Amino acid sequence: MTPVRLGRSALQVSPICLGTMTFGEQVPEALSHSILHRSLERGIDFLDTAEMYAVPARAETFGATETILGNWFAKNPGARAKVVLASKVAGPSRGMPWVREGLGMTAADIVASCEGSLRRLQTDVIDLYQIHWPERHVPTFGALYYDPTQERSQTSIHEQLEAMDKLVRQGKIRYVGLSNESPYGVHEFVRLAEQHALPRVATVQNPYCLVSRALENGLDETLHRLDVSLLAYSPLGFGLLTGKYDASGLAGPAAPAEARIAKYESVRRQRWGRDAALTASRRYNQLARDHGLTPTQMALAFCSTKWQVASTIIGVTSLAQLDEDIDAWGTRLSPELLAAIDQVRAEIRDPAA
Repeated sequence: MTPVRLGRSALQVSPICLGTMTFGEQVPEALSHSILHRSLERGIDFLDTAEMYAVPARAETFGATETILGNWFAKNPGARAKVVLASKVAGPSRGMPWVREGLGMTAADIVASCEGSLRRLQTDVIDLYQIHWPERHVPTFGALYYDPTQERSQTSIHEQLEAMDKLVRQGKIRYVGLSNESPYGVHEFVRLAEQHALPRVATVQNPYCLVSRALENGLDETLHRLDVSLLAYSPLGFGLLTGKYDASGLAGPAAPAEARIAKYESVRRQRWGRDAALTASRRYNQLARDHGLTPTQMALAFCSTKWQVASTIIGVTSLAQLDEDIDAWGTRLSPELLAAIDQVRAEIRDPAA
């Protein structure tokens, strides 16, 4: 895998990133460590985690994923130096009072969260430290419309960048990223960083897959013109785009019991559980089969070959899933298939946006 550079930073990473939010919930520690070993052996040198993981988020598993990663680093001297490590500070509380006492995300919260992550990860530095979702009110996680009456912002973007700058100067983080951001947010973070000599955003981690392509409606131009790299998450639409729900539906006795959407009612209430998202996924999955590909191959190739994407984040619960996802790399989609994909999108738009 040819390394890709993240924004204007010095970070160079594999075009596949191993997402770890299942570690500590669906995936026990021993299996998590096996997956980490295999991914490194197969050329993945980019790991993504967050303080609020595992997912679905619960007080009992807060920080569990970072702890599992930290234990792996401790048991495997030299492994930390071989990977680019990304983590995230949670934004304002989304029904998770166990993350922090306040409802917002102050500059002090950013510093305290980073220090907590460093302890759990058993490392001195986080290579890419990301804001998990904006401090200000933004329609994310399936919300469609901006509503200015919902604004409760308490910490300016400038203050957030100053907190990040403090962490950079202390050697606790190397570079800064965003997640679940809008074009306005990316522009403001970059503008203020350049105006005040503060850390410049290197990456934005947002959803991007066949059933969620809203990024192409303006954010992609922002990222291109500002030289900020996209880390695409949920390329398989929480499993919708693997085909495993095509026959069974998302729930019931025939659904795959250990799969995320089927297993967790909280996930079915989100964008991935919408009837329209399943209907669209079935169309894309059949399109893949009609062109001699598995749904997984087509969905991952769609992300990996798009100019918008720097690195695609995959999440797995088994070694078999990991190998299947990595083996899909290098798949190319014909112009005819790409045109057919765009035709489906023209008809159904982005049901999981």
